[in-house]
Amino acid sequence: QVQLVESGGGPVQPGGSLRLSCAASGSIFSSNAMGWYRQAPGKQRELVATITSGGTTNYADSVKGRFTISRDNAKNRVYLQMNSLKPEDTAVYYCKANVRDLTLRAYDYWGQGTQVTVSS
Repeated sequence: QVQLVESGGGPVQPGGSLRLSCAASGSIFSSNAMGWYRQAPGKQRELVATITSGGTTNYADSVKGRFTISRDNAKNRVYLQMNSLKPEDTAVYYCKANVRDLTLRAYDYWGQGTQVTVSS
């Protein structure tokens, strides 16, 4: 079994910054692509940013230049640095990871989500 646990969410004023962290633990052989998604009330879950094991990144247009995704392969962690936050960034942020377990099979796993609220 593999678990993903996010942390770092909370309330923040417009223009502020937050750093989200996601830790993968359990029967992990290796982590492949990892990423962040978000879901605002009444909206579908959407991609925010992804990063491959080799460090190639991809961002939603709405966050380019403001958010930075990074990872620590040795610790099976992925981070999301969010700067210049806007009210429209308010959402529950979910971590997703494609993990190869000790049977060498790869599966997608999701975290439980962390709330980010941008408001004055």
